[in-house]
Parts: sequence; structure tokens; C-alpha cells
Amino acid sequence: MKTKILLLFFMMISLVSKSQNYPLSEQSKISIITCDKGDELHSLFGHTGIRIQDPIRNIDTVFNFGMFDFNTPNFYLKFVKGDLQYYVDQAPFEHFLYAYRLENRSVYEQELTLSLEQKQQLFDQLTKSLYSDDKFYTYKFIDKNCTTMVVDHLNKIYKEDIIQKTDEKNSSYRKVLNPYMDNLYFEKLGINIIFGYRTDEAAEQLFLPIELFNSLQKTTFQGKKLVGKEITHFTRDSSIKTQSWWNKSILLYFILGLLLLLRSKWFFYVYLTIAGLLGIFLLIVGFYSEHREVLMNYNVLLFNPFLLFLIYFYRKKNKKWLEITEKILVFCLFTYLLLMLNKAHLNLMAPFIITHILIFVFFHRRFRKLLTTKKKYST
Repeated sequence: MKTKILLLFFMMISLVSKSQNYPLSEQSKISIITCDKGDELHSLFGHTGIRIQDPIRNIDTVFNFGMFDFNTPNFYLKFVKGDLQYYVDQAPFEHFLYAYRLENRSVYEQELTLSLEQKQQLFDQLTKSLYSDDKFYTYKFIDKNCTTMVVDHLNKIYKEDIIQKTDEKNSSYRKVLNPYMDNLYFEKLGINIIFGYRTDEAAEQLFLPIELFNSLQKTTFQGKKLVGKEITHFTRDSSIKTQSWWNKSILLYFILGLLLLLRSKWFFYVYLTIAGLLGIFLLIVGFYSEHREVLMNYNVLLFNPFLLFLIYFYRKKNKKWLEITEKILVFCLFTYLLLMLNKAHLNLMAPFIITHILIFVFFHRRFRKLLTTKKKYST
């Protein structure tokens, strides 16, 4: 019993000692680390960290708010729903840099012009977050991520929101994000399909690492620049080509062109079934998810669940309900076209819009021809 009490006592002492910081020296430095985008889906938009150095205290560590656990129960369901827990962790800077060099991602450092008191305050905040409830946070793509968490910590030590977005405030979130995905066509297509109305709003929220990098360069506080020194630790080797030969728009154009060229109703059935099921998926995600980015998704007007009814009533040769379904689909498609006129992803959706129109015409003509043939035989 005494052994257990002593063990518990030493564990408590250990936790307390970890939560207490060493006082930083005058030679300490605090920097923002910006990692450029990578080639994988999870790394498309870059990363932000906070580096703290103190040669006197033998400290050189990076605080990283972008950590998550793949072994979390129901990981993908939690991610889609929007209640997946991310957390802050720290690692030696040399390990951090090595990992991003391996991924061939540029790494930049911006040293902040902070007083020793401000440095200590920020160091205390970050260290406390490792051993308290502040360690975890609910990830949100735009509103709460590795970059916004860093901005919140910086603004806290300045006691006002001095770090704000400085560029592309009038562009939509969708327009800002799309260039990051230029080399990954189908990922770009999928993300634009699942994103809803929120991403068409003006991108006033500072949420991307490169945006923070640019904002820090332009921001001043009490007449002084926030950034005193910039260092490029690693520059991406652009000679290394990572784009897949198939991950291009030409593949989609070929598939849809072949589909229209063959003019087979069975291939059209498959296409409309996939589009209709995708519409059901978008509706379910819209009701289920807590991510604001996927709510009010008007792409469901194009990938419409009523496409499944079109197939069903055509197969059943039900004239009345087929005409009703056609009118609903045409109205939805026309509404979608009006909504899309000023949207950043119009060119991505254009092949599907054209395909839908041509398939509707095909089925309409085939059904009218079928009814005319039946009338001739009946007379």
C-alpha cells in the first residue's frame, strides 16, 4: 500500500515539474515556421508551427497544432461529422525539419520581434497546453486548424487581434483554395463537389499557412515590424515530378465523351445512378456534418437524387411521373446554372452539366419515340 502511495506521489511530482517552465534567457528566439503544400491530400494546404529556441537552456523545439490519431475509434465518421479531436504536441526542430525535407516541402522561418516577457508568456501558454485540457481541440477546416490556433496564441500575447488577413479578402474561399490543387485534378473536383455555399463567401478568415506568412510580413505593432528576420531552411525541388499521368481533366473528358458517343441507355443508367447516389451522399453529409463548409450544398441540384426516379419511371414507361420527374430535373438544372454563373468551379462542373443536358434530351426523345410506336400498334 505504501509503495502505491509513493508511486502516485512521484507521478504527481513529475506532472507538476513538466507543467513548470524554465525561465527563458535573453538569447531566446520565437519564430513561426511555415511549411509549403505537399503532394498528398492531407498536406495540400501547408502547415504552421511555432519554434522556440534558447541556446542557454538547450531548447530548440517546435509546437505543432496539427496532430491527430488515425487510431481514433470511428476516425473517418468523426472527421466527416466535424468532431474529430486534433491536439498540440512538440518535437525537436531538427526532427521536424527532416520530416518536411523528406516530403520535399519548402520550410520558412519568421523570427518574431518579441520582448522577453512576451516570449516567456507565449512559451508558458504553449507548454501549459501540452498538459491541460487545452491540448485538444475540435478541428474545423476554415475556423479552427493549425494556423488559426497559432494566430490565437499570438494575438493573446499582444492582447489584441493585430494579426489579420492582409491579402485576397475579396476572393471566395473556393477561389483561394483551388490553385493549391492544380496538380491533383480529381481531388480538386471531389473537394469542389462536397463543398457548399460557405466556401463561396469572401475569404476574410485567416486560415492558410501561406496567408499567415504573408500577413506577418506586412503587420506592425507599436511601430515595429512583427518579423525581424526570415530564413529559408529548405526549398522544394521542382524537378521532382509527382503528378500522376491519369490525374488530369483529360481522363474525365475522355470518359464522358465516350459515354455520349456510345449513346447506350445502359451506360446512361450507370452514369445517372452514380450521380443520383452522389446526390444522396451530399444530402446525408449536409445533415450529418458539423463542418460549415459542406452545408447548403447546391451541387445536389446537379447530382440530383431524382435522377434515380428518372431511370425508374423510364423503365416502367410511366408517362405521367416521367414527365413530372423531367420537369423537376430541368428546373433544378436551370437553377444550378444560374447559381454557377459567378462561381470559381464552373469550369470543373461544366462537363457534367453538358453531359446531363445531352442525356436528358436522349431519354426524352427515346420515350417520346417509344410512346409514338405504341400508339401506332394500338391503332
